[in-house]
Amino acid sequence: MNFRIAFICFVFFATTSCVKSQTEGVILADVATFEQKITTDGVQLVDVRTPEEFEEGHLPNAVNINIKDADFQAKIGALDKTKPVLVYCKSGGRSGKACGIMKELGFTNITDLDGGITNWVAEGKPIDN
Repeated sequence: MNFRIAFICFVFFATTSCVKSQTEGVILADVATFEQKITTDGVQLVDVRTPEEFEEGHLPNAVNINIKDADFQAKIGALDKTKPVLVYCKSGGRSGKACGIMKELGFTNITDLDGGITNWVAEGKPIDN
């Protein structure tokens, strides 16, 4: 009996620990919603991947602010906190972390691309090289 309870607990924690956590106050948007938001006036589109990844292809008009840089908080904090910010990475992990940092810095209108640029490309959306 104890083995079953331990096994059930293990399975529960193993499956829930792999789920991407969403930061409160951050919109997790699918590709279609994210694409609509890009056309909003004054929107700030941020790619948080490395410069090498950015050069391989990025969303049109995106600005690259590498989350792995030591001065990431300073660079991201220089953005206008009153304007909408759209954030993406390769698959969603780094952008989720970036959104949490942005929330702590006082940003109020943050949208994270669910599945990152991987989902964007899979949907046949354009990228710049």
